Amino acid sequence: NTVYGISKQTGLTMEEGKKFIEEYFRKYPGIKDYIEKIKSQVFQQGYVETLMGRRRYIFEVQSKNRNLRSSGERMAVNMPIQGTAADILKIAMLRLQGRIDEIKLNTMMILQVHDELIFEVPREELHDVVDMVSHLMPNAIELLVPLEVDIKVGDTWGQMK
Repeated sequence: NTVYGISKQTGLTMEEGKKFIEEYFRKYPGIKDYIEKIKSQVFQQGYVETLMGRRRYIFEVQSKNRNLRSSGERMAVNMPIQGTAADILKIAMLRLQGRIDEIKLNTMMILQVHDELIFEVPREELHDVVDMVSHLMPNAIELLVPLEVDIKVGDTWGQMK
């Protein structure tokens, strides 16, 4: 993010925003390295990829228009992370539905909202579905860092705890 962007979003002064960004990158130098690596890669190749190899071509990074080029760089930095999260969720959804079908449950996967899945689960299947989701979702792909799953239950979306 830019000093101006941080200032606008947080109410910090420009100087405070600058210090915040400097401190952030000092504390997490790997993030700055990642950002620079992605920017270089997208400029050279014209695309970025998710961990699963799904590509997104970002032609904006070649633009002579600074705003368009900056927008392309932001897309390039975000896509591998957000795209990989989407890939993981889709793999988990396929495996969950396969398991639901395999053991002939009446549970229905009814909605995806970002990184959340909503199921309609008969009470007698709740324990089995919680166990299934707890196992299949965080193991959709193998990563060096374990994924965590939070499960909430309720009679309505608003009542989930």
